[in-house]
Amino acid sequence: MNTPLIFDGHNDVLLKQFEGGRAARSAFSTGNAHHIDVPKAKAGGFGGGFFAIWVPSPMDEDGIFEQMMQPEYDIPMPPAIDQGYALGVALKQARALAALEGDGALRICTSVPEIAATMQSGRMVAIMHMEGAEAIDRDLDALHVLYRAGLRSLGPVWSRPTIFAEGVPFRFPSTGDTGPGLSPAGFDLVRECNALGVMLDMSHLNEAGFWDVVETSDAPIVATHSNAYEICPNARNLTDDQLRTIGQSGGMVGLNFATAFLRPDGQMQADTGLELMLRHLDHMIGLAGEDHVGLGSDFDGAMVPEGIGDSAGLPALRAAMRAHGYDEALMEKLCFGNWLAVLGRTWK
Repeated sequence: MNTPLIFDGHNDVLLKQFEGGRAARSAFSTGNAHHIDVPKAKAGGFGGGFFAIWVPSPMDEDGIFEQMMQPEYDIPMPPAIDQGYALGVALKQARALAALEGDGALRICTSVPEIAATMQSGRMVAIMHMEGAEAIDRDLDALHVLYRAGLRSLGPVWSRPTIFAEGVPFRFPSTGDTGPGLSPAGFDLVRECNALGVMLDMSHLNEAGFWDVVETSDAPIVATHSNAYEICPNARNLTDDQLRTIGQSGGMVGLNFATAFLRPDGQMQADTGLELMLRHLDHMIGLAGEDHVGLGSDFDGAMVPEGIGDSAGLPALRAAMRAHGYDEALMEKLCFGNWLAVLGRTWK
């Protein structure tokens, strides 16, 4: 039950590496206390995916999780981060990813044939992704340097503002219509990413910014780890119009496993049934189409359903999908095929 392999839209492994230092690097290969490591990946059929570079703000994470267990919440986001500081953190995380590759734990891939060959070999795939473009300067010099280092996917924002756009807060109930759209620098970032073939990620971007990207970008519209607003009215989730547009553009949406974005009550609770994940998948497939939906776990960055637990628990999700009636052709699309297809339509 650990096939087909799962290619995942989002994880926060690099944050754990940044925080844990040398000990975290060694434990990634031998086994750690987090959602993803090499032994868990092999046990669960986790083939790899997008490894996010994310610059943390000073936050009380335990306090935030506690607030997200309430019937309603509106958590103020931290202010914007200095670009020079953010670039330093981003480079450390990029170096951590390269070190894991040097250890043989994974392979950084920049083409679809590389991804396919690496998955077939049994080695974990890593796409260098940036969640929030704080490290990118107005002239976009850092974008070009990071591209040469392997960056192939970028979200203009996490939930705090950047010089490019504004993200949504962690707010329930709420739509994603929470602020203005792209700045002039944001439009330039979209066009330059299009020119390079860097995938743009709409997860965390507010609605106005989403529609600005739709009007500006010549690439498929992608949300790597977002769910259906119709089921869970959280500011982080996508409306039906957004889901239709993603499908019409030839894009992708990856199902976020974070329980606060799955549950109709918006609460971050581990006792969340896998049937809710299937409800979101059904809804997104019905609107975007079966060729435009996949998985975007948010492993190592969120609380996931206890029925999965970590990447070793992915067979439980596959079993639930099959029991729900998904045939093998659809399983392959949702588990990895659709991600590879959209990257083929996006990368240059």
